[in-house]
Amino acid sequence: MQRFLLVFSILISNVFFSQIKPNLIPKPQKNEILKGNFTLPEILVLSGDLPKEETEYFKKRLSSQLKFQYAQKGGGIHLTNSIITSLPKDYDQKKEYYSLEILPKQIHIKSYTEQGYFRALQTLSQLFEEHWDNRKIPCLKIEDHPEFSWRGMHLDVCRHFFTVDEVKQYIDYLAMYKLNTFHWHLTDDQGWRIEIKKYPKLTQIGSKRKESMIGAYVDDTFDGKPYGPFFYTQEQIRDVVQYAQKRHITIVPEIEMPGHALAALSAYPELACTKGPFEPATKWGVFDDVFCPKDETFTFLENVLDEVIQLFPSQYIHIGGDECPKTRWKVCTHCQELIRKNNLKDEHGLQSYFIQRIEKYVNKKGRKIIGWDEILEGGLAPNAAVMSWTGIKGGIEAAKTGHFAVMTPGAYCYFDHYQGDPQSEPNAFGGFTPLDKVYSYNPIPLELNAEQAKYILGVQANLWTEYIQDFKQVQYMIFPRIMALSEVAWGTADSKNYREFENRVIQQFKVLDKMNINYAKSIYNISVKVIPNNSGVAYELSTSQDPKGIRYTLDGTEPTASSQVYQNAVPVSESLIIKSAYFENGQLKSAVSSQQFSVSKTTGKSITLEQQPNENYSFGGAFTLVDGIIGNPGQLGKTWLGFQGKDVVATIDLGQKTDFSEVYFNTLDNKGSWIHLAKAAQVFISDDNKNFKKIKEIGREEILKGKGKIKLNIGNQTSKYIKVKIENAGIIPAGNPGADSKAWLFVDEIGVL
Repeated sequence: MQRFLLVFSILISNVFFSQIKPNLIPKPQKNEILKGNFTLPEILVLSGDLPKEETEYFKKRLSSQLKFQYAQKGGGIHLTNSIITSLPKDYDQKKEYYSLEILPKQIHIKSYTEQGYFRALQTLSQLFEEHWDNRKIPCLKIEDHPEFSWRGMHLDVCRHFFTVDEVKQYIDYLAMYKLNTFHWHLTDDQGWRIEIKKYPKLTQIGSKRKESMIGAYVDDTFDGKPYGPFFYTQEQIRDVVQYAQKRHITIVPEIEMPGHALAALSAYPELACTKGPFEPATKWGVFDDVFCPKDETFTFLENVLDEVIQLFPSQYIHIGGDECPKTRWKVCTHCQELIRKNNLKDEHGLQSYFIQRIEKYVNKKGRKIIGWDEILEGGLAPNAAVMSWTGIKGGIEAAKTGHFAVMTPGAYCYFDHYQGDPQSEPNAFGGFTPLDKVYSYNPIPLELNAEQAKYILGVQANLWTEYIQDFKQVQYMIFPRIMALSEVAWGTADSKNYREFENRVIQQFKVLDKMNINYAKSIYNISVKVIPNNSGVAYELSTSQDPKGIRYTLDGTEPTASSQVYQNAVPVSESLIIKSAYFENGQLKSAVSSQQFSVSKTTGKSITLEQQPNENYSFGGAFTLVDGIIGNPGQLGKTWLGFQGKDVVATIDLGQKTDFSEVYFNTLDNKGSWIHLAKAAQVFISDDNKNFKKIKEIGREEILKGKGKIKLNIGNQTSKYIKVKIENAGIIPAGNPGADSKAWLFVDEIGVL
């Protein structure tokens, strides 16, 4: 066991009792406030036998504020030993354990390892940064350790590339908040970003594309500008790996297979099921051409992995495994013969064969594989770990069968989603994952017992970069959500005390300002919620600041400091536009939130769904379909519900017999993202919610004609209940991205006039 002592000696100390708790993120496991204060001196004296790399990092982080000198052994400065000699026997995370004691004249750190020492320095750095202005840190004692061993952030450098210096900054952000795993997504359809010396064409051809998709996710518009060549040399990668190691961060590289392979196939088309030619994708989404599971493909991938393993010392190698269409495999003679020869059930069994063969090779090299939860298809490889992204089911299945899992469900951990009102946020991929939702996540599924829960390694957030073109936008998308993730991963998040966490986040903004980090200020914006009331719906506004500062208008004009003061939820009984904002001392402090309501006879009424939406696109639940808000087709945010492979069957209770003659709803069409228009729709009415009569049906042609905007004239009707069934397109047909997979159906408002 190694023991380290850090002592800061000072000449002057003012002592008084303070009960103010420090604004640390993540919150420590134990934090005791002591009497007195440690006054920051002009020069901090460090004991001379501290771990060098970690201490130098600490000095660099604070060098603009402090000067340092080392105490020489045998010198005249008094050093007091303060060492922990034992820990509970059942303590399994002691490698990152530390204690920190701040006294009026000295600061003591105790740890078992350099790793624990480094975590302590992150805590100490935050304390120094928070109290730098008054130069007094309250005396306290912290005992701390993480709950989870995998605390990760991911970065996609394929859709958009980031320089070595920017990647290093990203790693520093992880270190600031005690995260310990950097998942580096290095290959995809749109770009191959890692030099492989045996296959130079991977970067000569695969690291560039002729143009890039731009605009809203549902638009097929392009910038017409060549992108690349962009990639990291092996020398650069070694430099980044060493940089991360000094910060006790493990880099897990991802080499995508068998899908997301267009960039590789562009360089080596012989590895595909068809002859090509191919080119790196200019669109986002999923593509049919994937690696063909033939011997030359496995030789290629094994050679690639040999070089990857030499560069990255991580225990795990991420092999992707997600979103692999089976279209080419279904008609490939070699693939079909392989299925017969190995007695595989189908193409999903072939995917399992592919993954298991790669796993055996990686295991021979002394490493393990981890992949997205689609590697469960056809049976999980014996020693593989699962990264559960499509929800939590993959992680649950893995843990129950004795496989390790990292939880990263899109609904909580995808930082390419909107984090504030989509109308006032930069264009994003879709979804809605605000700070409080990230903070509310519990990585241990309730379905697991204590023994099974041990297989949950931890939690990770992912940043896909389709709509993130520069590093300032990277900063914007991860801050402040990385702070919520860090506290969830550390195991001290408490969603019941979210406001207390939010206040700590606001204090951290002062540090981010000094670091010139471009963080999202959505926390200051008006939070809005539509709730039912007697006359339809009501628009509820709130803010993390003084609610008396909220101003709003009902006529579509911009709110000012003299606009109406918000007191209670605003009733909405007719179509209108509400605009709101937060003001402080007469000055606008937030973005202006604008919401248009289109009120119909279903607005605010009780609604039930026979099948629930995917959790990534379920904000507001069924009520989203009767909240009076028409979805923006360019923003798959909180105004849409998304269903994969499921029909929408919604029953609305109008409260009493009601006359109506028109039903309307909208669906989306973006085949590149597997989003397809409905194939049919039916309308039913009932007075008892049991016996329904069909009054209208339309097919695919009428839906295509309306381009997803459906208005149905149903004649003069009177009923208490109305049921609308909107049929999912089902399995995506050949010739479309994602062929043979379940189509997505997006629906916004179901209105009745």
